[in-house]
Amino acid sequence: MSCHHKNTIRDVTPSALGCEECLKIGSTWVHLRLCRACGHVGCCDDSPNRHATRHFHVTHHPIIEGYDPPEGWGWCFVDEMMVALPNTTPHNGPIPRYY
Repeated sequence: MSCHHKNTIRDVTPSALGCEECLKIGSTWVHLRLCRACGHVGCCDDSPNRHATRHFHVTHHPIIEGYDPPEGWGWCFVDEMMVALPNTTPHNGPIPRYY
């Protein structure tokens, strides 16, 4: 089986230096996820707020990239499977750690 959403993968600019929503509300995160459709940076499902998954449910953007260095793996929310990304997204600055 292969992912049917690879055509949605874009080269993106990260929206923030950390989870965009957690930074706004002063919350912490465990790991970061990057939406490969729009560049939204959200926190993982092990984080208190699960902003990356919330972003998927609102936007239906299917593919995220593990965004903590040196991750770079892909995941499709719709097909629930790992996805080989054509490239990894460079960080646009130092990423703070909160775990």
